[in-house]
Amino acid sequence: MAAASRLKGVVAVVSATGAYAALSLRNPDISANDRGNFESVRQKIADPNAVVPSRGAQKTALVGSSVDSPLDVLVVGGGATGCGVALDAVTRGLRVGLVEREDFSSGTSSRSTKLIHGGVRYLEKAVFNLDYGQLKLVFHALEERKQVIENAPHLCHALPCMTPCFDWFEVVYYWMGLKLYDLVAGARMLHLSRYYSLDESIELFPTLARNGRGRNLKGTVVYYDGQMNDSRLNVGLACTAALAGSVVLNHAEVISFIKDDTGERVIGAHIRDNLTGKEFETYAKVIVNAAGPFSDSLRKMADKDKQSIICPSSGVHIVLPDYYSPEGMGLIVPKTKDGRVVFMLPWLGKTIAGTTDSNTTITMLPEPHEDEIQFILDAICDYLNVKVRRSDVLSAWSGIRPLAMDPSAKNTESISRDHVVCEDYPGLITITGGKWTTYRSMAEDAVDAAIKSGKLTPSNNCVTNHLRIVGGEGWDPAYFTVLAQQYVRMKKTHGGKVVPGVMDSAAARHLAHAYGTLAERVAAIAQNENLGKRLAHGYPFLEAEVAYCARYEYCESVVDFIARRSRLAFLDTDAAGRAVPRIIQILAAEHKWDKTRQKKEQEDTILFLQTFKSSLNAQFHDGKHTGMLAK
Repeated sequence: MAAASRLKGVVAVVSATGAYAALSLRNPDISANDRGNFESVRQKIADPNAVVPSRGAQKTALVGSSVDSPLDVLVVGGGATGCGVALDAVTRGLRVGLVEREDFSSGTSSRSTKLIHGGVRYLEKAVFNLDYGQLKLVFHALEERKQVIENAPHLCHALPCMTPCFDWFEVVYYWMGLKLYDLVAGARMLHLSRYYSLDESIELFPTLARNGRGRNLKGTVVYYDGQMNDSRLNVGLACTAALAGSVVLNHAEVISFIKDDTGERVIGAHIRDNLTGKEFETYAKVIVNAAGPFSDSLRKMADKDKQSIICPSSGVHIVLPDYYSPEGMGLIVPKTKDGRVVFMLPWLGKTIAGTTDSNTTITMLPEPHEDEIQFILDAICDYLNVKVRRSDVLSAWSGIRPLAMDPSAKNTESISRDHVVCEDYPGLITITGGKWTTYRSMAEDAVDAAIKSGKLTPSNNCVTNHLRIVGGEGWDPAYFTVLAQQYVRMKKTHGGKVVPGVMDSAAARHLAHAYGTLAERVAAIAQNENLGKRLAHGYPFLEAEVAYCARYEYCESVVDFIARRSRLAFLDTDAAGRAVPRIIQILAAEHKWDKTRQKKEQEDTILFLQTFKSSLNAQFHDGKHTGMLAK
């Protein structure tokens, strides 16, 4: 009976897949009427000489709005969705502003799993529960997955993921399920999934155990999803929006809303510049709340009686040395002892491991609990032939995913895995829920709602479907060779002497992938301004990147750099700590910091890094965290 039910589910999914594919073929991506506007925006973003407006100019533009001359849209929140909304709205010809309390991608968007995935678990639910709603989530995510990779080719790539099978039923079950995943993806498929024998699997993943939890490995099934450098992609979206004409301002916090004379509609916001402490007002026809886990606090800022819709969920991740996983192959364990999914993926030369959602509370700087770190270590230990040690943890962090309940739904008991767009106070549109993979279509839905609410008149429809972000136009995987052949790294020694160094392949590849076609600007700074030295031993990050990000990517603090512009804090917390003094020197020169500000940066950065539980900044005994080591 169970087998018949599952077969019925598979048939239903296959039928729905064919219908959906036929429908998709009838819908062109960009209409002929919008093509001219798309090309104009594309050329503006791809201009090799284009530079984002300064932070001061952006703040002046926000201050310049008024009741009589408001922005069309003010976005609150600089994560993936908020920056996506700003880019979508400005490329439709609207006047757009965006403010972010901390930094672009400072919250959930920099603490993700780093996967761009279609949601293979949702497909399983769709089959077994005959749930077309879950199936639509998979269709939607697979469609957006391919688009994200194409729009940011330097920051995203396809990644094969291996699922170990310990009996022949698992082999058949996962093989059939992942073939169905391929079928649902259709033209958006990255690569075909396939089965590998025991010997082939060990050759591909040398640290994979031949037996786990008393069972012998029969083989593995490998399928493909996407992987990204999440915060670099987020910062790229913010800079792309700025080049397209949007005002974007980080470290700017909404402290209250401005309402019209009747008090019935939100028409602006009181904003505090958190770098200077000065406050100002900005007016807009519509405000889009894209504050992620903090969306409810903004909703209640407009109406204190609003019921919460956010159900915060925590995902904990740890970073281990590269030898835990081979380059270019991930490991996904669909069900651990307690039913959770555990993954282990290569990422930026290290191994990232983590779990799926668990309940949490909302906080500005979430910290992973020691028992969660130990759970991940214990879970992957069952599948590896190497000893898994707590002392190998280079960094550990927690991210809060804003799962949402639709306030208009009749049944509010079920939490949506899709996104929610609502206007529960006139003039304030909230967009929340969803996931990184679908940020672009989430932004499209939010802008559509804003246009309707504010009776706005865009010059064209959405054009972000095929719009490459800054650094992506004209990029190809061999681009790093240009840097390696044409640039040197001029390094200043401790004695003050300048010596030349080669632009080695590791540094060239890193720059090409982090900055795309703009990497030559960074390489030129390394060569011409004697900033070619590495910031941390064993890592490709260069001093030149600090100066570049301060000038062209709105990097306003040390944490902005080590956490979001580079990924050093996430890759190796202790290496990041050792690089801090030099980063402060460079940023002080770029931003004209006095000694007081430099001291504050040092203190703030230490506090930030203490929330990343590496093996050296956390004391533990018998798996229990006992406190921080003295700095």
